[in-house]
Amino acid sequence: MLQSIRDGSRSWGAKIIIGLMVAAMALFGVESLFSVFGSDPNEVASVNGEPIMRQEVELNVQRALRSGQVPPEQERALRNDMLDQLITQSLLTQYAEEGGFYVSDAQLDQMIVSLPEFHDQDGRFSADIFRNRLAGAGYTPLSFREELRVDIKRQHLQQGLAFSDFTLASEEERLADLQRQQRDFRYVMLSAEDANIDVNVTDEQMQAYYDANQSRFERPEQVRVEYVLIDRQAMAEDVDVDEQALRDAWRAQSQSADRRVSHIMITFGDERSREEAQARASEALASLNEGESFADTAARYSDDTASAEDGGDLGVISRGFFGDAFDEAAFSLGVGETSQLVEMDGAFHILRVTELAGPTFEEQRDALAQDVALREVNDAFNERVQRLIDESFAADDLQSVADDLGLTLERTQWIARDEGEGVLSEPGVLDEAFSADVLEEGYNSEVIELDNDRRLVLRVAEHRDATVLPLEDVRDEVEQAVAAQQRQEALQAQAGELIASLRNGENVELEWLEANDVSRQSDSALPQSLVGEVFRMPRPSEGESVYRAVTMPQGVAVVALDRVFVGEVDEQMTAFVAQMAEQLRAQSVIQGLIDDLRNDAEIER
Repeated sequence: MLQSIRDGSRSWGAKIIIGLMVAAMALFGVESLFSVFGSDPNEVASVNGEPIMRQEVELNVQRALRSGQVPPEQERALRNDMLDQLITQSLLTQYAEEGGFYVSDAQLDQMIVSLPEFHDQDGRFSADIFRNRLAGAGYTPLSFREELRVDIKRQHLQQGLAFSDFTLASEEERLADLQRQQRDFRYVMLSAEDANIDVNVTDEQMQAYYDANQSRFERPEQVRVEYVLIDRQAMAEDVDVDEQALRDAWRAQSQSADRRVSHIMITFGDERSREEAQARASEALASLNEGESFADTAARYSDDTASAEDGGDLGVISRGFFGDAFDEAAFSLGVGETSQLVEMDGAFHILRVTELAGPTFEEQRDALAQDVALREVNDAFNERVQRLIDESFAADDLQSVADDLGLTLERTQWIARDEGEGVLSEPGVLDEAFSADVLEEGYNSEVIELDNDRRLVLRVAEHRDATVLPLEDVRDEVEQAVAAQQRQEALQAQAGELIASLRNGENVELEWLEANDVSRQSDSALPQSLVGEVFRMPRPSEGESVYRAVTMPQGVAVVALDRVFVGEVDEQMTAFVAQMAEQLRAQSVIQGLIDDLRNDAEIER
């Protein structure tokens, strides 16, 4: 929740949020599509009757993408993960509220005033900064407080569950021993290329494999879709933006940007009257206008001796630091410009902006051009969207709509519910294609709002039900699968014979590869699937070996485990293992609650 506020903040100190934007994906897993149901087309899911809206999913997706932690090419998977996370958060919130978890207004106030995002340069809470940060992130103070209250409830719930479990000292010691354990073993790889294997696939074998693996050859329900898309950004690409419009946009943007400011301060009160201070300040301003440097003038006139020694520099200033009069003057100046006299707090000030924080005009040129172009096409975009709404509602096809609006009618190949790409992969789009009105009645869909810049209408051109493909259509695939199975079975039989001979003490000529001092964390070229199986083998008796055949992707490995021993103590590793064990236990407890809540909940997508 606070991520969009942090985007505009210099502080990274606040770590209080339960919304594990990316980590929750690994913890809670991935589920598939969203479903649009009910009377509101923007509702993508409900949890025990409480709706989750498409805008909420999209907002969280965009925040995650802007954070830079999720690559843009993973946006499709991110949407699915984000809906799953929001469902989980809704379940936890409902459970916490049913359990009577309570966060008082005083606790909220204390939390808010302690967040560095809302502090001024002296480290104190600033109401102005608080309101500005919230406004920039799209929150009102009330909506922020309520969302923060819910976050804290979920945090308390999960912390309480995590702290309810613990690890015994004996368990930690045993786990550390297992983690330090090392093994010496030998292995030899058996592959089909090295063995004399006669592969003979019969029709009977293919039929048996096909019958036993029907799910592998099932074609899901599919549709061919036609759609038209109105894209504000694509419209903006055709707009030529002149240089003056860019400069105006830059100046407007710069008015809210943080800036480095220098000042000359002439005080009045005990030592001089207001009139005397004003006259002295006017004299300083005249010196500047005559060409004297700001640093020299500040050294001669400014009563702020600390900043005067540094040319009058006050550092980088954000709106709200020094009050409305200061903001009105400082944030109306461009770089290198000097204000007139500014009266505030018992003094006259002369301000000069020396630097804008953030990118330069040239660095922002492309972004500014896009923003200006988007504003210029805004009316045309809205008009075209309204025409799309009006014309697609009653049209019997989409080609005529596309022609009237100057759009391109896009057509897809056969796609299933979870196979959409591009715009068709976004929340609710394919759910609309498989809805009763569109799929069964043959209507055009309602206008789907993908985001602020894109609107889409689709229509099902063709539909076919789920079916198991006949054997003749998948014959090559079945034959290859049976042949691979035969080769693997032959290698396993060969490995079994070798192991039997080795156990009987027979002299078997094998070109063993040796692997010594291998630990679970060994960073070696050994396949992890092989290492994992070796650490599942029982400990051999002194002077003997234990043998096992390990199925590998490209063959079978015959393994001889020769020795098991505990490596040297690594205090850092021991502490790490103990910490990981606690975290895994905590995750297990929390996941257990989530699974139980999901089983009992009414979740519709």
